[in-house]
Amino acid sequence: MAYRPPFIDPAYVMVDAPHPATIDEEVLLKQCEIEVGRVSGPGGQHRNRVDTAVFIRHVPTGVEAQGTERRSQIENRRNAVKRLRRKLAVKVRTLASRDTHACSPLWARRRQGNKMCVNPDHEDYPALLAEGLDLVVARRYDLAGAAGLLGITMSQLSRLINHDKGAFAKVNAGREACGLPPLRK
Repeated sequence: MAYRPPFIDPAYVMVDAPHPATIDEEVLLKQCEIEVGRVSGPGGQHRNRVDTAVFIRHVPTGVEAQGTERRSQIENRRNAVKRLRRKLAVKVRTLASRDTHACSPLWARRRQGNKMCVNPDHEDYPALLAEGLDLVVARRYDLAGAAGLLGITMSQLSRLINHDKGAFAKVNAGREACGLPPLRK
């Protein structure tokens, strides 16, 4: 079988492995600029007098996230990091082998037979989504082939992607650009 290079979609930001959504929080935050400030809205006097809003920007990719809904800066920081990981998983790709992908230890640990059960609010979800999307894009949006290499069913991979509206929209846009039918919800 001849070597076929992985597909690189210009709609994504490409970075070297490891994917930023999969790295340890301490390492991730060293790559980020963090600002705190105030925002208006509900929350009472405390919210408008203290810098509780947290804004994070991942410098290498330019992806930004914020946490502003809580009255505690610590909780807002936790929410901002969680949102940043999710956005990184959707908007950033690492190069994956389209034919000989080896699943990460996290993927192998979370997979149950040919199923991938993960709540989209779980801390592992962004890393799993990033790995799945890296392979889907490398295979030119061939979900069946990507699912086979990941050891799960196509419907399980579709469901994993469908949990995030942004990821679902990007995959459907890529499939349309490649002349493939869109995924159904």
